[in-house]
Amino acid sequence: MSRAAVIGAGTMGNGIAHVFAQHGWSVSLIDTVPAALEKATATIRANLDRQVKKGTLAADAPAQVLGRIETAGALDAAAGASLVVEAASEQPAVKFAVFEQLDRVAGPDAILATNTSSISITEIAARTRRPGQVIGMHFMNPVPVMPLVEVIRGHATTDATTRSVMETAAALGKTPVEVNDYPGFVSNRVLMPMINEAIFCVMEGVATPEAIDTVMKLGMAHPMGPLQLADFIGLDVCLAILEVLQRGLGDDKYRAAPLLRKMVAAGDLGRKTGRGFYQYQS
Repeated sequence: MSRAAVIGAGTMGNGIAHVFAQHGWSVSLIDTVPAALEKATATIRANLDRQVKKGTLAADAPAQVLGRIETAGALDAAAGASLVVEAASEQPAVKFAVFEQLDRVAGPDAILATNTSSISITEIAARTRRPGQVIGMHFMNPVPVMPLVEVIRGHATTDATTRSVMETAAALGKTPVEVNDYPGFVSNRVLMPMINEAIFCVMEGVATPEAIDTVMKLGMAHPMGPLQLADFIGLDVCLAILEVLQRGLGDDKYRAAPLLRKMVAAGDLGRKTGRGFYQYQS
């Protein structure tokens, strides 16, 4: 049986573990914070129950899926995995440290993937002795629902590694799209300037957040307006990605709106803090 390890039990990590386990993989879900592992297990259970209620999963499936997931507090639990997916904090220093340790722990044939939304795959791979086996596997949130996986080749990623990850993503019921390692890849290089421009529109008094989102939903057929989506992603994450784009591409068209910086400084980060461009009940 195939074994995967998922590093980080947050929103993305628990979703990735859910999808792998649902498709028959044994999964080690690893996080240094015990409370995060408990919360992740509860979230996976709730999402599986939701799938049963929708009729997309058999009634006895949740127990089987949860039975394939084991939780652990140390990276040593990744030792037996053929594929490791890192979904830790979107901070370069954190990811570099994780990959340096994973390179020592994981088997020599293991593929080391990162779910980063913007950090260079090439830079991450350079922290290992197996850069050819390092790749981006960028799932979309919410992972059990969204069909896309952006598969990002670093400078040294081999054809064999890319082919293996593309095939794995397809076997998970996802649609993999291969892209090369440039700041923001495709998804965030296109999305974040749109979100940023919507924030400039709010800041300049062009329209209210509700009006901007309605224009994009009804006029451009977007299922969610850019400001609602920014709240869903997290305004701090949006700011971090824009900074990666501006720094990596050297173009001021990616300069974050001052209103975005102000909101992040105030701690109004969107859905996860209860307040962003909209207010949310916890």
